[in-house]
Amino acid sequence: MSPVVKYTLGRVGLFLLVFLVLWPVDLNVLVKLMIALLVSAALSFFLLRGWRDEMAGRLASAAQRRRAERDRLRAALAGEDEDATGGVRRSAGKQRPGSGDQSGDGRS
Repeated sequence: MSPVVKYTLGRVGLFLLVFLVLWPVDLNVLVKLMIALLVSAALSFFLLRGWRDEMAGRLASAAQRRRAERDRLRAALAGEDEDATGGVRRSAGKQRPGSGDQSGDGRS
């Protein structure tokens, strides 16, 4: 199960548990809901720390992958190519000697 789903279900479960504990108390329903929200938020801070950290790690790695992919696409749109070895980049505006040369004399 995804860490995001697990953490979200844990938060909702804690909220419902606190709300059900408050159900027999003689208060307005909206007050019960607000108390349940505040208490469940405080409890989840301590009880669901592991799931929250796992979710944050997963989201951070996904953000890093998206950032790397965005940078790669921006570089490709800017005209930079990646060498087959994966390390050397050159601008597409600059041609290698002899490449794209129609006259055959080596000048572009």
